[in-house]
Amino acid sequence: QVQLAESGGGLVQTGGSLRLACAASGRRISNYVIGWFRRAPGKEREFVGGVRRSGDFTYYADSVKGRFTISRDNARNSAYLQMNSLNAEDTAVYYCAADPIGLSVRTTPKDYLYWGQGTQVTVSS
Repeated sequence: QVQLAESGGGLVQTGGSLRLACAASGRRISNYVIGWFRRAPGKEREFVGGVRRSGDFTYYADSVKGRFTISRDNARNSAYLQMNSLNAEDTAVYYCAADPIGLSVRTTPKDYLYWGQGTQVTVSS
């Protein structure tokens, strides 16, 4: 099975940017649809966006559309979440997850079998 590890989180001011990385090990990331999720304090885990295996299709939650961009580099066994125009509502722990079955991007956490440990993103005003 694949292991996932997120990196790149931190503290950023409102309007700033961060780029999160999701590094895969154990198996090729090209075998999986990759999703990004987040969990804010006191809230349920929320779908952020995802990318198909080939990288030819991405899908985003309305709350991040136009501000966040997901990409992947299968040769580097990695996926990325570029976050721009960050605001306080984006403060959360961010997770990447791998779906070994779906053909396109699915938005339900239960569809993703493998998860990273998460990385904290804090946006200060």
